[in-house]
Amino acid sequence: MSAPNNNLDQLCINTIRMLAVDMVEAANSGHPGMPLGAATMAYVLWQKFLRHNPKNPHWADRDRFVLSAGHGSALLYALLHLTGYDLPLAELKNFRQWGSKTPGHPEYPHVPGVEATTGPLGHGLAMGVGMALAERFLAGQFNRPGHALIDHYTYAIVSDGDLMEGVASEAASLAGTLGLGKLIYLYDDNKITIEGATDLAFSEDAGKRFAAYGWQVLPVDDGDDVEAIEAAIEAARADREHPSLIVLHTHIGCGSPKQDSASAHGEPLGAEAARATRQCFAWPDEPFHIPAEASACLRQAQERGARQEQAWQERLAAYAQEHPELAKAYARQLKGLLPADWRQALPVFSAADKPVATRVASGKVLNALAQVIPNLVGGSADLAPSTKTLIAGSGDMRQKGADCGRNIHFGVREHGMGAVVNGMALHGGVIPYAATFFVFSDFMRPALRLSALMGLKALFIFTHDSLAVGEDGPTHQPVEQLMSLRLMPGFTVMRPAEANETAQCWALALERNSPTALVLTRQNLPILDLERYPIAQGVAKGAYVLSEAGGKPQLILLATGSEVSLACAAQEKLQAAGVASRVVSMPSWEVFAEQEQAYRDAVLPPALKTRLAIEAGATLGWERWVGEQGAVIGVDRFGASAPGGRVLKEYGLSVENVVNRALDLLKA
Repeated sequence: MSAPNNNLDQLCINTIRMLAVDMVEAANSGHPGMPLGAATMAYVLWQKFLRHNPKNPHWADRDRFVLSAGHGSALLYALLHLTGYDLPLAELKNFRQWGSKTPGHPEYPHVPGVEATTGPLGHGLAMGVGMALAERFLAGQFNRPGHALIDHYTYAIVSDGDLMEGVASEAASLAGTLGLGKLIYLYDDNKITIEGATDLAFSEDAGKRFAAYGWQVLPVDDGDDVEAIEAAIEAARADREHPSLIVLHTHIGCGSPKQDSASAHGEPLGAEAARATRQCFAWPDEPFHIPAEASACLRQAQERGARQEQAWQERLAAYAQEHPELAKAYARQLKGLLPADWRQALPVFSAADKPVATRVASGKVLNALAQVIPNLVGGSADLAPSTKTLIAGSGDMRQKGADCGRNIHFGVREHGMGAVVNGMALHGGVIPYAATFFVFSDFMRPALRLSALMGLKALFIFTHDSLAVGEDGPTHQPVEQLMSLRLMPGFTVMRPAEANETAQCWALALERNSPTALVLTRQNLPILDLERYPIAQGVAKGAYVLSEAGGKPQLILLATGSEVSLACAAQEKLQAAGVASRVVSMPSWEVFAEQEQAYRDAVLPPALKTRLAIEAGATLGWERWVGEQGAVIGVDRFGASAPGGRVLKEYGLSVENVVNRALDLLKA
């Protein structure tokens, strides 16, 4: 602890510290070391800089704060309670217990005031980049001379572990490249990890690394010096050209017998050590003690936040007077609403046209929708010309000049891209998307999982979706990815069969309040007639009867994506052989599973048990739809390098094989 701190500052800091210790001790589980060491920086930020209103955690122009080191959740819960959020002391006493609002790691939107679910290290840092990116985009979209409607900062506390993770490096590099000057991170540099001192595995000069990324780096030698921390944050706020990393040298487990040791990280101090910590801070031997002076000081955040929000509301009213249409658009975007009649912009593809890849159709849909949905913004991991995800005429997001374009060049940073898009969705006001080849969704999986866990409205566009990639070989040919994403709770996977299904999948994705993957082909596919087939109504229900041939069906052919046209071709062959069949297009398992049982039974009659599923991916899981008497044609081994058509044929994805398997099923 540093001498310059005044008594009230120190009292507040120690209150935060000891509440965190008491939470962990009560739960007999948690991480006391980080809150003890980082309480001073957190106090300075929250008390002297952070613009927020505890009575309205969703105020649009609030500063964002992310605890990237999510294992230190007790620190955040102490701050939320003390500043007046809807987090009663009883919840702190129920830390890490069933049904509490104080889970082991911060959870969005479960806990009032928590801006992002963190815990997987590096992701909070990366999501903060997305929040700052969304703030910049919206400021460029709506701010006008004399009217700074969107003007806030994004802050985070990050740890040694955060800085070690690759996702953090990817996002930090992008933030420096884009010059996100309203992004300020406080680095809790305590030089301890679970296994011991950080130099066991992390000996680089992190400050120099971030400086090389294009960040302003500000050292604070004593992480308990309130005045030094305050000066560093002021300096960071003054630089609008570069994101800032404030490197604070701290002591994990500060004030406890376990200070500066790995044992302070992830286990309770224990009764004896907790008692010694109380003695160090001259703290009463009373769990969850909150001094009246500290409470009064920290609760000033309520009055301060109310004033700040009121001042902003007045600015908003003045803005609406001068720019009424922009004000309406801003309000609509904040609520997550789509413009009226936006569906009229959906392109219709003619069956008379040449076959087209669903990635190409998707690009046309994206550009058509972008004309009427101005907050649709995103990009690709250096693959936009191939994923067809550039918005024509919308400019690029850059450091200077046209810095608010809608095309974000994420670079070859798939993991960082996914996390940044999550941060943009968390910020609100934008509908973000990310794109890459489907096989590289593996790089993004932790970000996709967090997106599902938080229920974010984020779009993930994955092209080159099967063995039809061809000559690039098994490294680029997805096999298990489709089924693995279907395993993820709260995540919606859509694999459209052709161009018009692609348009309808886009529409459905925009209407859902969950992360959605659009899985698209590189190869061309025949276009179905929108007037002949119930595509719009069918896609909206996840699966539908596309075609009946030959009378009462003797079997059902189920397919997704490119294999739907294969099923249709096989249906014709079977009809010629006197076999009646039904083709079911199933663009989304998740959406179909949400439908009423009566609808599902109409599409897949329980009495019709002869079913054959066809999909260019892993077969595990299809038994849910084909049943015990059904079969699956799919891919349960890695691909091969050869022209796509040849690979598909060798792997049994051919009309002949589908017909033969269907006939075998009927004989069984």
